[in-house]
Amino acid sequence: MKHPHRTASLGVALALFTALTPALANSTATAGGLVNKGLVGVGRIPAAQRDKFGETFGSGSGMAIDTSSWKHDVGTYKGSLWLLPDRGYNVAGTTDYRPRLNTIGIEFTPAAAGAAGQEQTEVKATLTDTMLLTDDKGADATGLDPLSDVRAAVGDMPMLPAATNGKLALDNEAIVRLPDGSMFISDEYGPNIYRFSAQGRLLSATQPPAALVPMRKGAPNFSSDNPGPGAAEPDPKDPETGRQNNQGLEGMAMTPDGKFLIAVLQSATRQDGGDSGSTRQNTRALVYDASDLAHLKLAHEYVVPLPVFKDAKGKTKVAAQSEIVALSDTSFLMLARDSGNGQGVKGDTSLLRQIFVVDVSAATDIAGGPFDAADKPVAPKGVLDPSVTPAKLTPFIDINDNAQLNRFGLHNGAPNDHNNLSEKWEAMSLASVLDPKLPDDYFLFVANDNDFLAQDGFQVGAPYKADDGANVDTMFLVYQVTLPGLAKK
Repeated sequence: MKHPHRTASLGVALALFTALTPALANSTATAGGLVNKGLVGVGRIPAAQRDKFGETFGSGSGMAIDTSSWKHDVGTYKGSLWLLPDRGYNVAGTTDYRPRLNTIGIEFTPAAAGAAGQEQTEVKATLTDTMLLTDDKGADATGLDPLSDVRAAVGDMPMLPAATNGKLALDNEAIVRLPDGSMFISDEYGPNIYRFSAQGRLLSATQPPAALVPMRKGAPNFSSDNPGPGAAEPDPKDPETGRQNNQGLEGMAMTPDGKFLIAVLQSATRQDGGDSGSTRQNTRALVYDASDLAHLKLAHEYVVPLPVFKDAKGKTKVAAQSEIVALSDTSFLMLARDSGNGQGVKGDTSLLRQIFVVDVSAATDIAGGPFDAADKPVAPKGVLDPSVTPAKLTPFIDINDNAQLNRFGLHNGAPNDHNNLSEKWEAMSLASVLDPKLPDDYFLFVANDNDFLAQDGFQVGAPYKADDGANVDTMFLVYQVTLPGLAKK
């Protein structure tokens, strides 16, 4: 480990928190100072919502609350947030959807503790603007699968995924908004970290270590095996090493002091067991020095063990991570979930949707070492190298907790209706409770990615109707949590 001198107070709290397990999920009890006070609000944006370009609104793969706009007056909070959709409606492959960022006006009136019979209107969310994201020359980007095309490195810009139409290919997953209005956005295809201007123009890009870059037949190949109309599948279907298809940098967050940017791969690389849903447990967290926003520098890297569960047939499964919120440079919240269950898909009961506290303070720092090369797995066939100590996970919030959901007319499981949680929960962000008596209390906003599933959808010049009658709203769940000392970091 390369930073024994860093001893954040939260790390001590987390150590105590872990030692005192059982988990805090489903409880308002405290341990080590971290508290889950429960669900305090729900809100929706209808599936039929369209943006200012007339296209179906794309909900939340990433979210960032504008804390500078966050105000409190007579029990109600007002402000705005940015909601990042991914590559567009693509149930039958990818399309030439233009990547964009949505601005949402928020009016939030928390429910009283233990309140019942709510109408899911505690969060009133209104789409107020949509901004397109372009490449460094101001040209449109695209959600199309990049297949075998690569935009060559030029100057400080590394090689980038490109679609067959020549456009920069983006599958956006997480966003960090910076004080000057510029933003970091992570994606699946690269998996890269991009910095865009406040106007949405690409400024710079950061490529991860070679171990994460997808390789086919000895060359970088950024396809996710989701070809656009008329396009052939990649050969081979899956990368031989690097990130697995559709398992890129799904979670990303800036530390509260603004010094470090943390990005986490959705699940293990192919060579680390990512070629199987039962062995993909050992993913990686990349910690970048963000002192030079145009040139991120990898400072630390850790193995993060994803949660394991048994499916309905007793088979071992690994829950992929969907988003993070940084608490310090050594700890973060991480949302992990199963797949294939919830409103909009055939399965009705999710077996795991949970937010964990991840502590890397005692984990082995593998940055810049042999495991950053594609030919040296850190977890061959899913078995972690004995020289490496992974991060520690502690459960914090169980999103599937029906005791909490039922208070707001929601549920996890049958019937698979409008009030069953949808499959993909992929966005998180914090806003202060703004109470001098509760200086460590925050609202944790969690939003779903509805995959653009609508019955009157319209995108890329054509109407569409999602299969099986799926009509999935964008939803917000809001939890009140206590995070000791976060404001001081």
